[in-house]
Amino acid sequence: MMPRNTFQCCLLSRPRRWTGLALLFLATQATASVLPRADSVPGGVALIPLRWDAPSPPRVEYQGRRLMVLRDRDKWVAVVGIALNAKPGEHRISLLHGKQDQTYRFTVQNKTYKTQHITITNKRKVNPNKLDLKRIGRERKLIRAALDGWEETESVPLPLRLPVEGRLSSPYGLRRFFNKQPRKPHSGLDIAAPRGTPVHSAQSGKVVATGDYFFNGKTVFVDHGQGLVTMYCHLDSITVEAGQRVSEGEAIGTVGMTGRVTGPHLHWGVSLNRNMVDPSLLLPAEQAAVDAR
Repeated sequence: MMPRNTFQCCLLSRPRRWTGLALLFLATQATASVLPRADSVPGGVALIPLRWDAPSPPRVEYQGRRLMVLRDRDKWVAVVGIALNAKPGEHRISLLHGKQDQTYRFTVQNKTYKTQHITITNKRKVNPNKLDLKRIGRERKLIRAALDGWEETESVPLPLRLPVEGRLSSPYGLRRFFNKQPRKPHSGLDIAAPRGTPVHSAQSGKVVATGDYFFNGKTVFVDHGQGLVTMYCHLDSITVEAGQRVSEGEAIGTVGMTGRVTGPHLHWGVSLNRNMVDPSLLLPAEQAAVDAR
């Protein structure tokens, strides 16, 4: 694509010849998307430009899961959510188009996350009993279904916005030990705020599920399209219901301390092609800088 100044010069000197191209250029700019920040590490996001000239995006998959594809000026870009337990090394995505299938390779770099030790007074939240385990198994299926949806959209409302005002108490990716016992790494951002503080949808979308879960407590899931789902956990109250459309910044509940917690806070998770990724990569630069403190 020509630099902006070069294009304008050509347009002025040869108006008739360049009129159609000018309209195409302006249309492309209007439909260009705001892409997440690229960080090709476990729990990160990879951005892969595609060799695809059609006006509609192609179907692209990673590990059998469909990927978000967004328009970035004059090209289509696959947005890949990388699992927190992904192995460093070469990974592949596939553009599916019959005999013209394409394979793209990208490298996941190693990243070491910090360790966090937490003491939980309710020992069942660390070592559940048999009835708890049955409940957890049922809830795991419900949570997976909420994160597994695909809503076909021409664009995705990005960037996301912080859903609550508060202090970042636990960043993404921490290797966690509960009562000195190793558990799954932290798959979201924890934002500490007083109980009852309003929680807002990080962008416009559709509420696909709500529930009260053993570990996550009261939770809301919002689908923003093309495999991007945000989840809001440990709520004190929920003010929306499944099937409801919400706008950016609309209240969906309040901060609480339900589920496995040590104090009132919001656990905010971001799922991209069913992988929980670092939410800060989808925030505006100024908010991401604050979260990195």
